[in-house]
Amino acid sequence: MPKSSAVQVVPESLVAPDPPHERIIAVARELFCRDGIHATGIDRILTGANASKMTLYARFGSKEALLREVLAREGQEWRSAFFAAVDAAGPEPRDRLGAVVRALPGWTEGEVFYGCAFMNAIAEHTKGEPWLRDLARAHHAEILSFLTALCAEAGGAEPAMLSRQILLLIDGAIAALMVSGDPVVIQVAERTLAAVLEQALSTRG
Repeated sequence: MPKSSAVQVVPESLVAPDPPHERIIAVARELFCRDGIHATGIDRILTGANASKMTLYARFGSKEALLREVLAREGQEWRSAFFAAVDAAGPEPRDRLGAVVRALPGWTEGEVFYGCAFMNAIAEHTKGEPWLRDLARAHHAEILSFLTALCAEAGGAEPAMLSRQILLLIDGAIAALMVSGDPVVIQVAERTLAAVLEQALSTRG
């Protein structure tokens, strides 16, 4: 995009078929994840989305409200992709648990990897903004609910504890891959998961 001293906004009726609300979310999501929240100003989002400032504030009210919507969308789509990939791993609950690492969105298909949007957002903000942690907790709660049900189905003696072990492994692996960019992280995570499942489910009747 050519540089200019002024932000050039193309009339919304002449740009893309997507409504401006969706264009703003899509551009903000990419820029927040790729470049960071504080590094991404409203003007950059508007330029990328070919939308006006009036449209953004009329639809979202503020950058914080836009961030909330972006994180909610990111979490929902991430969970949907993750749950679907785990469920597709096979009819046996043990097989589905064993596919948890391979099912992580963006890991095995050569997609661009920016890490966890919730981790990144919390790291960028002060500890005095609890709403971000509330969003992250809600995201984790849904993942834990899914994993706990699967662990119980697999015959784990302590499904709630096992699901927390698996979620801790997921979070640690995502952070390690984001920092190092080394695909070996995936192999290590898969081996660790296999060892955890072997110990937790070895007494299954």
